[in-house]
Amino acid sequence: MEQISTYLSAGILGIMLFFSFVIAPVIFKSLDEKNARVFIRNIFPYYYSVNLGLCLIAIINYIYLGLTDLKFYLILIIGILFAISNFILMPLINKFRDTNQDNKFKYSHALSVIINLIQIVILIFLLIRN
Repeated sequence: MEQISTYLSAGILGIMLFFSFVIAPVIFKSLDEKNARVFIRNIFPYYYSVNLGLCLIAIINYIYLGLTDLKFYLILIIGILFAISNFILMPLINKFRDTNQDNKFKYSHALSVIINLIQIVILIFLLIRN
């Protein structure tokens, strides 16, 4: 049963890497800026929600097994970061872009990239420890 959380962690990492290194670059190569923006605004909520859902399943699995060790807390942190990105940071990024607040947009977008990178590093650490 513990392996379920490991598989979920691997799935989250796979989604994140695929999105970061395949989907996002193709979007910006294939679509003009206006359509890329529309597509990104529509796909990011799914990206965050799917990954948050997978984190929640892993967290519930750890709780069910009575395992509240380092792996539990790391996946919990990753889930919290997905929630912050989806429900707080993404709406701010969109607001700053829509109101031409370029400095705030750049800062908040950079923060979202850093959060994504931190999550990837934590997931790799989690999977190496297994």
